[in-house]
Amino acid sequence: MRVIATAGHVDHGKSTLVQALTGTDPDRWAEEKRRGLTIDLGFAGLELPSGEHVAFVDVPGHRRFIGNMLAGLGPAPAVMLVVAADQGWQAQSSEHLDAIDALGLETGLLVLTRCGLADADRVAEVRRSALEHIAQTSLGAVRVVETDAVQGDGIGELRSALDDLVAGMPPLDGEGSVRMWLDRSFSVKGAGTVVTGTLAHGTLRVGDEVSVAGERATIRSLQVLGESRDEVGPVSRCAVGLRGITRDAAPRGSALLRPAEGLESTTIDVRRETGFAWSESSREVSVHVGTAAVPARVRPFDEETARLRLESPLPLRLGDRVIVRDDSAARIHAGATVLDLDPPPLERRGAGAARAATLAGWESGRASDLVVDRGHVSVAWLEGAGATGWGDWPLALPNGDGFGIVDRVAVSAAQVTAWSQQLDELVSDDARDPLSPGVAVAAFARELDTSPAVVHLLAAASGLDVDAGRVRGAQHRRDLGGADTALAQLRERLQASPFDAPEADDLTAWKLGSREIAAAAERGLVLRLRAQPADIVLLPDAPARAMRELAALPQPFTTSDARQALGTTRRVVIPLLEHLDARGWTRRDGNTRTVVR
Repeated sequence: MRVIATAGHVDHGKSTLVQALTGTDPDRWAEEKRRGLTIDLGFAGLELPSGEHVAFVDVPGHRRFIGNMLAGLGPAPAVMLVVAADQGWQAQSSEHLDAIDALGLETGLLVLTRCGLADADRVAEVRRSALEHIAQTSLGAVRVVETDAVQGDGIGELRSALDDLVAGMPPLDGEGSVRMWLDRSFSVKGAGTVVTGTLAHGTLRVGDEVSVAGERATIRSLQVLGESRDEVGPVSRCAVGLRGITRDAAPRGSALLRPAEGLESTTIDVRRETGFAWSESSREVSVHVGTAAVPARVRPFDEETARLRLESPLPLRLGDRVIVRDDSAARIHAGATVLDLDPPPLERRGAGAARAATLAGWESGRASDLVVDRGHVSVAWLEGAGATGWGDWPLALPNGDGFGIVDRVAVSAAQVTAWSQQLDELVSDDARDPLSPGVAVAAFARELDTSPAVVHLLAAASGLDVDAGRVRGAQHRRDLGGADTALAQLRERLQASPFDAPEADDLTAWKLGSREIAAAAERGLVLRLRAQPADIVLLPDAPARAMRELAALPQPFTTSDARQALGTTRRVVIPLLEHLDARGWTRRDGNTRTVVR
């Protein structure tokens, strides 16, 4: 299916034309029929002579309903611009064309309606004027069809023109990520909540898990123009029955996504593609994308680029075209392309000008721009943001001017250089403390906002050692500085009596505090068993010595049996036995234990 939106001035015959084409009146509300005026979005389907199917999104033309018009145009990939031959080009014709141009739509056609109410010269004049306006926009040169929907004139030619339009549209992407902007939400008895929208990318299937405005739901049914489907691909006018969500939780302007693909942003950097310079904008504007419309504040960087702070988060992607409307000036201010999502904050004086210079060379959605700017970006973020060009980067730290991906983190070469210098400095500072066991990998990874795998590779590239979760350099000492003499006395005592662990007072007398004991244990010089009220310190081979004695006991044995066999106290034997249990060398069963052979 292909989806085409109508556009044009109020009362130029858009809805009448859609009804003549499809046999369906797109005006759904009684108030619309009473007033003869389209207020909200209307929908109708048509099978073309070729067998292709199109769905029309009929938009209101009156300026009071400009928000509804933008919601209809936003998700549509093509447009049918309608101008009445008897009235000619009007104010809303221009505003609708400005919206089309702001969205960058390149596929469309011009339909002249009510040609039976105008003579040939008037029709020719309206045709020429409309084409001149259109030629200056993203649509460029378009085909023109002259019609009179009431008399039925030109409807067959219009169907043929629509067939040609559809044939020239780009191929559909059924494998991409899902994002369907919602334009309606209602409840159906026995079916629950139903939402509708234009599915432009990806595929939906009954049973799929989806997310709407942060709420999880399951697809229980799918329909395309009233026809039930098990699967729907792009581009389709789609009605989705949802289980697990209420209609109030899925208003117009929200988007249906896959749960893992929702990246919501409140700050975006954009480049103006159409419209007025940013210096001419009010600071308070409204941003329209898809069917959503949210208030925003503008911070210009220069005449082309700016930062928009959205009042509510939106599920945007790099390369999205947004319409910025200046409501105080009652005009569409600009059509802009999203260059960055939730970009780094601007804190220093002159940061705006510097940001403008950075964005000047960016291509929309290019991953290398983002990674250079940030230094490192998670692959999950790149996927969710719709970034391109990173799929062939090597799964390694980059060298030179390149990029690499390590543990699902995309990293630039400049970032690797900076990180390596940071790690070298940190290791050098840490080595000044003779008791330090080294720099903790996990702590450094948190400081860098990256993964431990990256730290391991950085250490290896810098010739640093990684052992037991610590990074050490050649300058790290293996001795304990001034604590070596006291430690030698402790070890001498334990050599003579392996299970006669010193009391806390003994350690204090030797000036062996918790840092000294921890450093000795880290270097494998002693075994430190956690216990209350104070840790137990033994030689590293104490567990093996204990096992020789315990294996000689009748099995199973009690704690008292073990204490006597080892010639020690309960203070020592209990944490020692717990250590053996944890290693799987002994097995506890109630009040007894058994040696595991």
